[in-house]
Amino acid sequence: MLDAALIKECADPSLKPAIVEQFVAAAGSDDPLTVTVKSGGRLILVPQPRTADEAMAIVRQYAGQAVVRVGLTQFPAGVGVKEATDLKPDLVDPCQNLRKGTAMFAKVLRIVAKWYGNPKSKDVFPQIFEDAIYAWKTGEFEGVSVFQAEDPGESPTNREEPRADKSEADTVAAGAPLQTEAEPSGENKIGTAGIRVDLSRIGGQQ
Repeated sequence: MLDAALIKECADPSLKPAIVEQFVAAAGSDDPLTVTVKSGGRLILVPQPRTADEAMAIVRQYAGQAVVRVGLTQFPAGVGVKEATDLKPDLVDPCQNLRKGTAMFAKVLRIVAKWYGNPKSKDVFPQIFEDAIYAWKTGEFEGVSVFQAEDPGESPTNREEPRADKSEADTVAAGAPLQTEAEPSGENKIGTAGIRVDLSRIGGQQ
C-alpha cells in the first residue's frame, strides 16, 4: 500500500489520494524498480533489477522496440522520448514516478470522462475509472492513443474560442457525440449537457 506522505508530496493534486491508491493497486507495482516489458502483447521475462542503474539498463535496452513500463505506476517509458539515452533515472525514483504517472493517468481519466460526456454523476465514475485503467494498461481508448493524445483539460468552457474546432476534432476521434462540443452555450446550463449526452447516446443519434 502506498505511503500517505508519498501520495501527498508527489501525486498529481487533481487526483484524490484514494484514487491514486486505487490506480497504483490496479495498474502499478509495489516495487519502484519493477520493469515490465511486453512485445506483441506477450510478456518478455527480464531479470528483476536490484538497483536503479540495473532498472534503467533494462529500460534503455528495450525502449523503442517493445512496450516498457516502469516503477510504482508502471509508467510507459519512452513516451515523448526520441532517443533511449534521453530516458532519465527519475523513472525509477518513487516520487518522480508517482508524479509523472499520476499526472498522465489524470489526463487519461479526463480523456475517458470526455468521451462519456463529462457526466457529473458519481455513479458513473467507477465505469470511467475502470475504462481509464484499461486505457492505461493498453495505451488506447476508443482508437485514441491516450499517452500521446492532447489533454482535453479540466474546464473546456474556459477556452471558448479555440475549443470549437479543436475539441470537435478530438471528440470525433474519441467517438463521442458532437453536440456537447458544438453547443457551448448549452454547456453553461448546469446539468443539461450531461443529460443531453446520455439521451443522444441511448438513442444512438448524433
